[in-house]
Amino acid sequence: QVQLVESGGGLVQPGGSLRLSCAASGIMFRLYTMGWYCQAPGKQRELVASISAADTTNYTDSVKGRFTISRDNAKNTVYLQMNSLKPDDTAVYYCNAQYHFLNYQGQGTQVTVSS
Repeated sequence: QVQLVESGGGLVQPGGSLRLSCAASGIMFRLYTMGWYCQAPGKQRELVASISAADTTNYTDSVKGRFTISRDNAKNTVYLQMNSLKPDDTAVYYCNAQYHFLNYQGQGTQVTVSS
């Protein structure tokens, strides 16, 4: 059974930082492209960042220079370091695992940026 369990969300003030974690089980983690998506109220879910099996990273323009995605294959975990957070970053963040036609997503963790 595939499980992706996100953690690390919460309430943070503008300019603050959070680190999201996603622990994966039931997949050959090292083969998968891992990603983080976000969905704000009333908006479509969109890709924030991804990291391939070869450690190639990709970011949406709005988070470049502020967010960093990384992975630890020994721990089957992917991280999203979020710095200089803005109110517009408020959303539910979902972990995603993709390998060829296989695609899995977690239940999400809420990130709220507010003073």
